[in-house]
Amino acid sequence: MKTKAVVVLLAVAFLLVCASNLLYAEDGRFALSAKAGTLGLGLEAAASINTHFDARVGVNAFKRGYSGTESDIKYDIDLTLLSFAGLIDWYPTQAGFRLTGGVLLNKNSLDLKATSSASYDIGGTTYTAAEVGTLKGELDFKDLAPYAGIGWGKHFGRKSSWSLNFDLGVMFQGSPKLDYTTDGTLSSNAAFRADLDREMQDAKDELDKFKYYPVVSVGVTYRF
Repeated sequence: MKTKAVVVLLAVAFLLVCASNLLYAEDGRFALSAKAGTLGLGLEAAASINTHFDARVGVNAFKRGYSGTESDIKYDIDLTLLSFAGLIDWYPTQAGFRLTGGVLLNKNSLDLKATSSASYDIGGTTYTAAEVGTLKGELDFKDLAPYAGIGWGKHFGRKSSWSLNFDLGVMFQGSPKLDYTTDGTLSSNAAFRADLDREMQDAKDELDKFKYYPVVSVGVTYRF
């Protein structure tokens, strides 16, 4: 099944859960949360299924740019965090502790652009700035990422409409996908491309540690 179809089905399922609870629960049992954490800044909507289960849908986003120079190479880096979550919370007891599982549509990415006024060391070979030109890299991940975690903070079943919440978990996003491109005089040269592929593979090996992305967030919730 295509990613878009899976996402649509998830969205429809969670909207139906939210709608059914809004229509039939006596106190509405609907909550909104504002969050901040390793996925960026987020907004979530939650609905109570019963005393032990809640359903949540949310969006997280953050963007940051960085420019700097190191060893005569100027770097421009743009980090984009964007994800959409569909989650189910299970409360084993009536306390605030919960176990959470679900899936995220993962659109996190990083773009890199590097230009040198001297030379580059690529795959163990030194190349001039003209031979390489501008080096661009794009880093992204699989679209669908399962999520598992724990948390604290019960959206419903409290006297106060306001509550704090905390989540700690892991997003299984798989090995990052990395692509390099250049526009210098050797951009089509076979030997240069082999060195570039070697450099890219070394970078991928280092980036494999990010296939398990830690998710930590804190937030405040208001129950309607």
